[in-house]
Amino acid sequence: MMHHRVRKIRNGRRWRRLCWLQRFRRDERGVQLVELAIVLPLMLMLFGAAAEFGRFFYEYSTLAKATRVGARYLTTAQVTAADDAKAKNYIVYGNANGTGSPIVQGLTTGNVVITRQGGLPILPKTVKVQIVGFQHQPIFDLGAMIKQPSLSLAVQVKPSVTMRYLITQPPNL
Repeated sequence: MMHHRVRKIRNGRRWRRLCWLQRFRRDERGVQLVELAIVLPLMLMLFGAAAEFGRFFYEYSTLAKATRVGARYLTTAQVTAADDAKAKNYIVYGNANGTGSPIVQGLTTGNVVITRQGGLPILPKTVKVQIVGFQHQPIFDLGAMIKQPSLSLAVQVKPSVTMRYLITQPPNL
C-alpha cells in the first residue's frame, strides 16, 4: 500500500512540474527579441558587404574611366615625357596641371604605368595605360575584424586600357 501511495505522490509532482514547463511553452513574450538577436548580426554583415562592394565597384569604374581618358589623350599626343606627365595628371587629378585632389583617395601618379608597343619608338602602334599598386581600403574589413587575412576586403584595384595610336605619320623633327 505504501508503495502505491509514494508512486502517486511522485507522479503528482512530476505532473505539476510538467504543467509548469508547459506554461512557458505557451508564453510567447520575448520571442521577437530572440529572433532579432539571431537575425540582426546576419543583416548587418549583409549590409556591410553590400556597402563595401559598392565602394569597390565605384573605385574600379572611376579608375577604369580615368585610364581610358589617359589612353585617349596619349593616342593623339607625341611620345614625350611631358605628354606622359600630362596623361598621368589627367588620370589622377582629372586635369593636365595636376592640381586639386586625386579622383580616388590614395591614388598617385606613381600608380600609373604607360607602355607603348609595336611600331617605331617615335610612332608606336598601341599604348597601354594601367593602374598598379593601388589597393582598395575597406571601411568594414571582415578579415581584419576576425583576424583572418584570407578574408580581407583590401584587394588590388588594377584596371588597364590598350588603344591604337591615331597618329599615323611620324612627327616632323
